[in-house]
Amino acid sequence: MHYRFKHIAEYAVLRFFATLCNALPYRCALLVGCGIARFMFHVVRFRREETLRRLQAVFGEALPRRRALLIARISLRNLILNMIEMMRANRIDKLWIDTHIPDFSAKIAEVHAIIKEYGGAIIAVPHTGNWDLAGWACHQYGISMVSIGGKQKNPLVNRWINRQRENGMIMLDRGASGTLKQLLRLLRQGHVLAILPDVRMYEPDLEIDFLGGRANLGRGMAQFALTANVPIIPAVFKRYGLANHTAERFETILPDPALTKDENIRNMTQKVISQIDAFIRSEPEQWFWYNKRWVLTPVKKQTRINPDDLNQKTTKG
Repeated sequence: MHYRFKHIAEYAVLRFFATLCNALPYRCALLVGCGIARFMFHVVRFRREETLRRLQAVFGEALPRRRALLIARISLRNLILNMIEMMRANRIDKLWIDTHIPDFSAKIAEVHAIIKEYGGAIIAVPHTGNWDLAGWACHQYGISMVSIGGKQKNPLVNRWINRQRENGMIMLDRGASGTLKQLLRLLRQGHVLAILPDVRMYEPDLEIDFLGGRANLGRGMAQFALTANVPIIPAVFKRYGLANHTAERFETILPDPALTKDENIRNMTQKVISQIDAFIRSEPEQWFWYNKRWVLTPVKKQTRINPDDLNQKTTKG
């Protein structure tokens, strides 16, 4: 396969920094990441004004600019630190989890009990803290994880990211042939799906109340839960300081037998998102405000073409 020069150059830079991050002690690598984040925030001003506009749209005038700047800076710093930890994913073992997420061993016992009771589960983790830790940490504690990943534009970078994530879970390609059947088979075999529920869909799907607006979110999370007959476990990962993490589990979501399938899909999705919404409002610096796919951007409604109108236009032409 032939690659564009741009893709090769991007991949080379990525591997250089990955090698550097693995050569340095963990905390030193994180400190380098903090320096990069400060440069990007204060000098490059990477998406800074757009992020501040998003914060203003969600919190309004009640959020002072100084506080908004702090939230935006910590959110960007967390993103860079997440990338460094991904570069060191092969070093994240059970000892690492116990050291840097000290409360995880106690909390994962509750998740094991839910999985045992229902024969599986879906763990819904939004873009908070280091969200990739959900897969790595659960894997280290004996939970067989699977997730669906979107493709990066750079195929070399895409394969590298999947390799890093596969240190803790099976990665399936979003949109690939047979992905959904393979996923359902794995769920029925007892695997647990890790999914990001706060991702905006490009095509119209479910309009869900989120952060004071209406977000176009995917129905896949709830649909998989209903089809595989497993509950949804919403949870968040949080970063404190440089290398300290914690996980918080929310109320388990189950289908309502009084509702239809479509009603359940909407109801379950809204319940998950409402819990995430409340967390983001309480600790906004933990959320990833820099996503290119801003969750509240309206999607274009698809309009169906009337065949009769098309025939009339063709005849007139």
